Amino acid sequence: MAEVNTQGVRRTYRGRVRSLPLVLALAGALTSLPVTVADAAAPARRIVLTRWDARGDLDKGRVDGLVVRKGRIRFGGDRTPPAGSKGGYEYGTWTSPWVEPGFDFTELVPSWQATTPGASRIRIEVRGREAGRTSSWDTIASWAHDDSSFRRTSASSQGDDLGRVSYDTWLTSGASAWQLRVTLLRRTGGTARPTVDAVGAMASRLPSVSSVSTSAPGGDPKALGKVLAVPSYSQMVHEGEYPQYDGGGEAWCSPTSLTMVLGYYGALPSSRSYAWVEQSYPDRVVPHIARMVYDEQLGGTGNWPFNTAYAASRTGSGAGGAFVTRLRNLREAERFIAAGIPLVASVAFSSGQLDGAPISSTNGHLLVIVGFRKNGDVVVNDPAASSRAGVRRTYDRGQFEDAWLKRYSTGSSLRGSGGLVYVVHDDDHPLPARDANRNW
Repeated sequence: MAEVNTQGVRRTYRGRVRSLPLVLALAGALTSLPVTVADAAAPARRIVLTRWDARGDLDKGRVDGLVVRKGRIRFGGDRTPPAGSKGGYEYGTWTSPWVEPGFDFTELVPSWQATTPGASRIRIEVRGREAGRTSSWDTIASWAHDDSSFRRTSASSQGDDLGRVSYDTWLTSGASAWQLRVTLLRRTGGTARPTVDAVGAMASRLPSVSSVSTSAPGGDPKALGKVLAVPSYSQMVHEGEYPQYDGGGEAWCSPTSLTMVLGYYGALPSSRSYAWVEQSYPDRVVPHIARMVYDEQLGGTGNWPFNTAYAASRTGSGAGGAFVTRLRNLREAERFIAAGIPLVASVAFSSGQLDGAPISSTNGHLLVIVGFRKNGDVVVNDPAASSRAGVRRTYDRGQFEDAWLKRYSTGSSLRGSGGLVYVVHDDDHPLPARDANRNW
C-alpha cells in the first residue's frame, strides 16, 4: 500500500512486504465510506469493469488524428495526418464514450494493451462527471513498453476539481460517470507506429469493513481440489539487486508474481531480452520484468496497470490480455481457477492474521492464487518466501479472504486492497462467462 500526506504527495510501498500506514489524500473519499462495520452489515461491493478492445468496440470512441483499423487505434498515414505536434512529438487522440457504472464511484483504475516501437509512447487521461459538473482531464500515465527512449511514469496528484490522481488510481468523493482519453505520440516526422489494442477501466465503490464473512466454497466446484502448475519464484533472492529499479527483495513482489504467471503461460521473454542482467544473479528474468514495469514517478514496481500492460504485451493476441479489477469474494476467484487462470492478488494483514505466511505482517503484498483445496482453502505462490522451495503454500480460506477483501479506515489511515487482482490470460484460457458479474 502507500503513504500519502494531505497534499497528495505519496511515497508508495505497494509491492513491498513492510507495513506502513496509508494517510488518505482525499478526505472526501474517506467521509463517503460507511463507518467500519462487519461484512454482514456492509453495503454491496460495487465494481464495474468497462473495456474497449480488438473485437470491434474501439470504433465506438472518437478519434482525432488517428484511425481505428483492424481492431487497433493507430496513426492513419498521409490520409489521416496527426492532430498536432508539440515538444518534438506529433500526436493523435482517441476518446472513449462516457461510461455510467450505475453508482457514484470513488476509485477508477485504468488498464491498457499497447505497443510503442521506436521513439513512441502513449498517454492515458481520465475525467469524471457528477451533478452536471465535468472535471478537467487528469493524466494517469505516460507509458512505453521499454525504457530505451522514454522512462514510463505515472503522474502527480493533480488535485483540482472533482478528483485527483494517486499514481495508478483516480480518486473522487463520488462521480457518476467517467471518460478516458488515449494519446499516441511519436517523434515528429518519424515512422514509428504505436498502437492500442485494448483500453478500459475498473470503477468501484467499496464499503469500509474491518472483517469479512467467509464465503462458502463452490462458486465453481471444478476449482475445488484443482491446483494450477504455476512455477515458483522468490522475490527475496533478489535483495539488493538494481537499486535504480527499487532494489529487489521486499520491493519486488509484484514483478515476481507476474513472472510466475507469465511462466505458467509459457510467455516469459527470451534470454536475449535480459542479457543485460548480471550473469551471477538467480532467476535473471525477474529483474528484467521489474525493469519493464518500473514507474519513475512512483519509484517502484508496484504500479498496477504498468504490470498488466507488460503482461498483455506477452499474452495479448486475439482474446488474450491482462487488466486490473476487483473481485467480490473467493467464489468469483474459483471461477478463474476452474478456467485455468491464476490471479495476482493484493493482501494486507497484521501479525497472527494469516497463518503460515512467510512474513508476519504487511500493509500491501502481492501473491498468486493458483488453486483451492477440496475444503475451499486457498493455494498460493507467495513470492515473499526466502527461496523457491517455500513459495507454494496453503492459507485458511477465511483468513485469506479477510486479508484480501477488507478495506477500512482507522482514523486517518486506510487499510486493505478491497479484493484487487491482476487478471492475465491467453487465447487458450478465455475468461469465465461474465453473466451478471460486470467486474471482468
